[in-house]
Amino acid sequence: MTLAAVASRSGVPLPTVKRIFGGKFNQASVGNVAAVANALGAPLGFADSPVEEFRRGQARAKAERIASIVQGTSALESQAVDRETYETLVARSYHELLAGPSRRLWAE
Repeated sequence: MTLAAVASRSGVPLPTVKRIFGGKFNQASVGNVAAVANALGAPLGFADSPVEEFRRGQARAKAERIASIVQGTSALESQAVDRETYETLVARSYHELLAGPSRRLWAE
């Protein structure tokens, strides 16, 4: 199968497919690598977990880190938030991370 055919079947742009096959995985999103793998009939997974589940786990972990930072800063100012407000912060951050660009999930 040509790289153009893989790009067409996967819905991933041809330059990205070329990067993936050139070994430059760090320049392609996990979603694009998974789409190429699926197009080739070799679904990609992490520890028996679908890619989307892995992505959601990363979003949840990062959302909790963000909320913890806010909670810690607020506590220093004697304005710590209650558990319900904390969970609301986590949920909001989680949804914003999933809706935004994937690189935000992995950036520190």
